Amino acid sequence: MKLLILNGPNLNLLGKREVDIYGHQTFESYFAQLKGDYSNVELHYYQSNSEGLLIDKLHEVGFSYDGIVFNAGAYTHTSIALADAISAINTPVIEVHLSNIYKRETFRHHSYLSPVCMGCIAGFGLYSYNLAIEAFIKKQ
Repeated sequence: MKLLILNGPNLNLLGKREVDIYGHQTFESYFAQLKGDYSNVELHYYQSNSEGLLIDKLHEVGFSYDGIVFNAGAYTHTSIALADAISAINTPVIEVHLSNIYKRETFRHHSYLSPVCMGCIAGFGLYSYNLAIEAFIKKQ
């Protein structure tokens, strides 16, 4: 099984930004843990603050990978273009969020991505990624 973890804007600052919401661990150190925990899965990781680069990555892997775990960050609530890119590919996508977006500001309650994703996982911190990976494994 080949999965991509795709992270959007500001997620490169995990461990440094708003640690009360997002925690102290960097995503790079967490990704190393994931690779160890799921050694039977070919995990790849990509992060960009640019909407266009995220779309390019979806297009690049969206016909050859088994799944995409996507935390689009704030683009979740604004990007019709990302939703269109997910709709255009064959690879299933699971939307993830570290925080419970429904306990936060009202503008975070709407996702343009949820209607075109296989599912959505929110509110479990970094463990949200584990849950998404497990969903892909169990779906096989």
